[in-house]
Amino acid sequence: MQFLGYNENKQRGTYDFPFEFYHVNQNHPQYIMSYHWHVEYEILRVVSGELRVTMDEKTIEAKSGDVIFINSGVLHSAMPAACVYECIVFDLDTFLQISSVCKKKIESIRDHSVLVYDFFRPEKKDVHSAVWDIFNAMKECRPGYELSVYGLFYRFFGLIYENHYYLENEQKTRRDYKRLTQMRSVLNLIESQYDQPLTLSMMAAAAGMSSKYFCRFFAVMTHRKPMDYLNHYRIERACYELSSSDATVTDVAYSCGFNDLSYFIKTFKKYKGMTPGSYVRRAS
Repeated sequence: MQFLGYNENKQRGTYDFPFEFYHVNQNHPQYIMSYHWHVEYEILRVVSGELRVTMDEKTIEAKSGDVIFINSGVLHSAMPAACVYECIVFDLDTFLQISSVCKKKIESIRDHSVLVYDFFRPEKKDVHSAVWDIFNAMKECRPGYELSVYGLFYRFFGLIYENHYYLENEQKTRRDYKRLTQMRSVLNLIESQYDQPLTLSMMAAAAGMSSKYFCRFFAVMTHRKPMDYLNHYRIERACYELSSSDATVTDVAYSCGFNDLSYFIKTFKKYKGMTPGSYVRRAS
């Protein structure tokens, strides 16, 4: 499976069909979804188990059958508990090409003058049915499924407008906007330089804060210490490299920012509960 990128500029799907499907279970390198953001939209369904989803500073306890809609630019993470979940990340602009009537509705969502509700229980049977059909079409990839996906997404957005499952003209306060912007700057630094010797002071500088204040800020935003988050991100990248390449454990350790093999193995065990070698066998 393709690595679930944290880079907001990552291409999703293809130019002609910008939809990316992910099936995530306990064997997936990024079973725990760390804090990240992207300019695309994302829709998520919980297949089984429980999933704690955090969006900006809001937390939702999702269960089997629940649907999460993640708007563009929202910082989000997910903590599963015996969970299988699936995601579709997509470029909303692809829906602007059909007709002028549809274009106006989609533009309202893209421009954030309309914010789609971010949480739907199975009791919303119309939305639940539409979302399940979308995921099944993406998962099965039967002949002509691309047409079905486009049609089903229009059905989903039609239900959003029909039932007024959205908020209008919701503006974040200047303080909220500044905090989220600072957080994105730090995440961008980690993503682009995780293989380098990043320090606490470097991350604090990216946020424009002192190291002491930054530690408190980061813990509030992510419920983790900065260096703990950095090491977890490095281990996730190591998991992907181990499961998708022939690189040695030593090469992977150094390429992911660890300068000591024994510390890498110790950290890997801490987050994954196994050695890097056993992960390769499990992932393959």
